[in-house]
Amino acid sequence: MHEVLRDASTSRLDDKHKALFAFIDKVKHDSPRIQPDDLARMREIGWTDAELYFAITVCALFNFYNRWIDATGVHRLSDDAHRAGGKRSAKLGYVR
Repeated sequence: MHEVLRDASTSRLDDKHKALFAFIDKVKHDSPRIQPDDLARMREIGWTDAELYFAITVCALFNFYNRWIDATGVHRLSDDAHRAGGKRSAKLGYVR
């Protein structure tokens, strides 16, 4: 996992997932420049419209959350709190 966070393009991910990470990076950093060709390329690689919709939505929501938290001054969770939340999600899932 750490190698993906450092640089997905040189990680052991397969080419399909490397392309998804590159596309999501464009969603995060350069969304006004996304063109129909970008989505067509992702479909050619094998991603469905539903999968792309969810990937784009997750990226957009996390960008919103991060900007909202930064702008409102909500304090960040500690590393321990993140670990505890990860363990809870792994055990119970995301749906409560």
